[in-house]
Formats: sequence, structure tokens, C-alpha cells
Amino acid sequence: MEFLPFTRPDIDDETIAAVADVLRSGWLTTGPKCRELEAALSLRAGGRPVRLANSATAALEMALRIAGIQSGDEVITTSLSWVATSNVILAVGATPVFVDIDPTTRLIDLDLVDAVVTPRTRAIVPVDLAGFPVDRDRLYELAGRHRLRVIEDAAQSQGARWRGRELGSFGDLVAFSFHPNKNMTTGEGGCLVMNSEEEAGQFEKLRLQGVTRFADGTYDCDLLGGKANLTDIAAAIGLGQLRRLDQFNERRRELARQYFVRLAGLPLELPPSDFEHGNWHMFQVLLPAKLAEQRGELIRMMRERGIALGVHYPAIHRTSLYARQMSTLPHLPHTESVAARILTLPLFPAMHDSDIERVTATLTKVLGCLLSGKFDR
Repeated sequence: MEFLPFTRPDIDDETIAAVADVLRSGWLTTGPKCRELEAALSLRAGGRPVRLANSATAALEMALRIAGIQSGDEVITTSLSWVATSNVILAVGATPVFVDIDPTTRLIDLDLVDAVVTPRTRAIVPVDLAGFPVDRDRLYELAGRHRLRVIEDAAQSQGARWRGRELGSFGDLVAFSFHPNKNMTTGEGGCLVMNSEEEAGQFEKLRLQGVTRFADGTYDCDLLGGKANLTDIAAAIGLGQLRRLDQFNERRRELARQYFVRLAGLPLELPPSDFEHGNWHMFQVLLPAKLAEQRGELIRMMRERGIALGVHYPAIHRTSLYARQMSTLPHLPHTESVAARILTLPLFPAMHDSDIERVTATLTKVLGCLLSGKFDR
């Protein structure tokens, strides 16, 4: 039987043809296709400035720099995320301050934020794990009260909404990812939604060596930037993906609904059934605590049966880099419990209904083997 990955991008023939046109044009790096994609993304963001980068990681780091975050500052975030979320905080010289998650939503627990705010706190980086938005009303009330910049790690929530408004169309600085496992892709890439053309101009400098070009062919460099621009090849893919984003997200919702039906009754904690706000980037379940140490065995057994599962994510504060940096590990019991038990099931638009049946039937069998102690290899 064909191997089923936990995710796979869906690139149509029209997009492949568009990439071929870019290759024939001779203009491969940042050019007209990037400007076209930025304009299309800005339209979805209610006209706010949007600029592309070669990754959401780069977009997040540049967002921190635009917000003025620097050495000595503290930035509040969650430990249940891809390490890039906190690595970029270290990259600008600031200190990540980890807050525990709500065990039901698996998102940063905003009720715990007040207690960790200090005079050095300058920003908060919430993460929309699996494409489910952090409560934007409470987030911005809290940020306003403490005068914090908000850098939304919306890497996984392209097309998600909060109370009817698409993410990116409001708020402060909002970063999206276009990695191949995201709801839309550019191959690799990301973008940042900003508040003003002034911020967008600063982003443009930061993504290309701090350079401002002039009409006479000369340039000036007035700040230290890097190399994070996107190519027109990637933008051509992104334009084709953006055209289908709503279709992709609707199919994800349909598949998620089937998971809820077929997983009912299994000894698993299912995600919140939020079909109003989330984009269903991932469908994540939690194993019972007694099977946490056997998660690797479960993944192996599923893979032997032709189905890939993912772990998103190990707790960041428990990785070697962060353990070395901290004199005392933060007390994050819900984060550690969820990180030890979480599993990502296959979910992508090109999946068939029969794939959901196959995943759930196989998972039921494997769970039965593990719970009974009878390993069917």
C-alpha cells in the first residue's frame, strides 16, 4: 500500500507552468512575481503592508528588530513550538521567558502572563499551534496594558480567523510561514504583515544587507541587514497556492471532521473542535499518560504499516541549548505533559476519505497492541 506521509504539498499544473515561465524569463530572484504575491497577500490582510522573506524564521527575527527588541530585553512566549520561535529571540540578544500552556487549547495561557512581566519585558510572541488562533482580544488587551509589542507567530495559521476577521488583517506584527508542510507553500519562505510603509521599508533593508538603492545605480547601507529575500521562482509557487488556500483549508476541515467521528471512543485526547477559527493545519492527539514512553514505538509501528506520524513539538526549554542557558528550568507542567504525549496525524488536502479510514483503523490496532502488551510486528 502507498506510504502515507503526515503532510504533502499539492502543486497543480497551472503553478508548475507558472514556475516554468519564470525560469524562461531570466528573472529568477526577487522581482515582479514577488511584488505580485506581496500585493495579493496585502489584499487578504486588508491592505496592510506585507513583505516576503525566505522563511518565517527570518520574518520573525526582522519583526523583533523592527519592534526594537535588543540585548537585555525579555520576550514572553511558549515552549510548545518549533525552536525557531525562541531562537530568534536569542538571535537579537533578548531573553525568552516561557509561559505554560492551557492544557485544553495547547496555546499560551494568557492568564499566566501578568505574573512574568518585568520592567525588562518588551514583547510577547504567541504561537497559533496547529493553526488555532490565540485569543486575540485578550492578547491585545494584555499587551496594551503592559505596553508590549506583539509579534504573532502565525506560521501555522494562514487563512485562520478570529471572530470573523482573517489573521493578519488586524493586530501588530504578524508572521506567516510558507514551508512545504504549511497550508500554502512557496517551497521555503514566509512573510511579515506590518503596520506602516515605514516598517515595510525597514523590513526591506533588513532582508537585503541594509541597503537602499538609488536611481543612479549607487546605494547606501545604513543598518546591518542580512540575506533573506525570496525568489520569483518561489513566489510563482506561492501565487498558485494562495489562489487555492481557501479550498485547501475547507478540505482540511472536512478531513478533521472525519477524524473526530472515527477517533471517538479511543483512549486519546482530541484537539478542540474549533471549526470557526482554526485552519486545521495539523490534527494532533494526545496519548494517555501511561503510553507516553511508548510513543516512539507507536510511531515505528505505524510507519511499518505505511503511515507517518509527527511530533510537534518537544518542549523547547528541555532542549540542550535552552537547558544550558537557564539557571533554573521554568515550571511548565502542562507544556511538558502535552509535549511528551502529542502526536500529529496525517492531514493534507490531497488525502482521500479512505486515507482517514486507514489511519484510524491502523491506529486503533496499534493502540490495542500497546495497551495489551502484545506487540504485533
